[in-house]
Amino acid sequence: MRPVLIAGAGPVGLVAAAALHRHGIPVTVLEAEPALPLELRASTFHAPTLDMLDDLGAARAMIAEGLVAPKLQYRNRDHSLIAEFDFGTIADLTRHPFRVQVEQFKLTRILAGLLSGRPGFALRFNARLDTAEDRGDHVRVTLADGSSVEGSWLIGADGARSAVRRAAGIEFEGFTWPERFLVLSTPFEFAEAIPGLADVSYYADPEEWFFLLRVPGLWRAMFPVKPEVSEEEVASDEFAAARMGRIIAGRGGYEIRHRTLYRVHQRVAETFRRGRILLAGDAAHINNPLGGMGLNGGVHDAVNLGAKLAAVMLEGAEEALLDRYDRQRRGVTVEHVQRQTIANKQNLEAVEPEAQAAFRARMAEAAADPAKAHAYLTQISMIGSLRRAEEIA
Repeated sequence: MRPVLIAGAGPVGLVAAAALHRHGIPVTVLEAEPALPLELRASTFHAPTLDMLDDLGAARAMIAEGLVAPKLQYRNRDHSLIAEFDFGTIADLTRHPFRVQVEQFKLTRILAGLLSGRPGFALRFNARLDTAEDRGDHVRVTLADGSSVEGSWLIGADGARSAVRRAAGIEFEGFTWPERFLVLSTPFEFAEAIPGLADVSYYADPEEWFFLLRVPGLWRAMFPVKPEVSEEEVASDEFAAARMGRIIAGRGGYEIRHRTLYRVHQRVAETFRRGRILLAGDAAHINNPLGGMGLNGGVHDAVNLGAKLAAVMLEGAEEALLDRYDRQRRGVTVEHVQRQTIANKQNLEAVEPEAQAAFRARMAEAAADPAKAHAYLTQISMIGSLRRAEEIA
């Protein structure tokens, strides 16, 4: 049996590898870099994602290395509480009724450690994909060094600038937000300065929304940056101090450990499958990070795709089953993830008093009503999108 080729050794690529390897399917992961990526980027893992990672043997280590966040809050700029939600409300739906906050690179290390040395698993570094060709009964990948690799199928989990997507001629439809997002990480303990602060807290403000999210040893603060502000200005200590200085009036001198500025997109590939070439994660869809749905959606792609590929390769299922992967995962990406993340941003930045009041009233009402809180947490934890995907034939 030819191995399934996976481009990208990030969290989505290695989840796909683990899901396939669990079924006894050989995999070869092709990573362009000389070592596992160490990007901070995503750091939120939702309840159903943890259930999936638990099935792959990775959740316990993730929880041990991360921070369990049992609650989520929405606040005003003056720190007054709009609403608080407890993930324990959905304990009837998941084995992990909380979020885990941990940098995504830790998941890649955990998965690589679980798979390393096992028969049928290979991880090649410095293996940058140049072109890919679907030959009908297999795929052939040519690498940047001129060498080639053949496999049964190719999964592109190689990020937003996916070489696999480009090689397959798949359009990446959508738009880019005019503002950029700035993430500043600091060891300052916000929970000691802001009474009752949850580990995941979103601040609504028409002038400058932000959120505070705790990971082990650090708080990550995210702010929007207007398009006219230069990258040189954003990189300055003065700009960081001004953004952080607005969080708590009169407080300054924050130590900044990490600083990341990036453009934010809402894009979905026109298809997640073209013959024997398949897309997952950021190669298939990207969205703004409000709600932590991008990486989680990619893990959901990988697990869904792994099960369907196993059915095709081992159980004689028709290859058309993989078209259902496209319909399911692309469908819920458009219906749920894109819509929810856009709404999350619009709610936090709402300028019109009527829109601001409506959002605050909606959240307060949902938090106060157990049935509405259950429905809301089902939605934002992505359990709802997974249910919807299963309904798509």
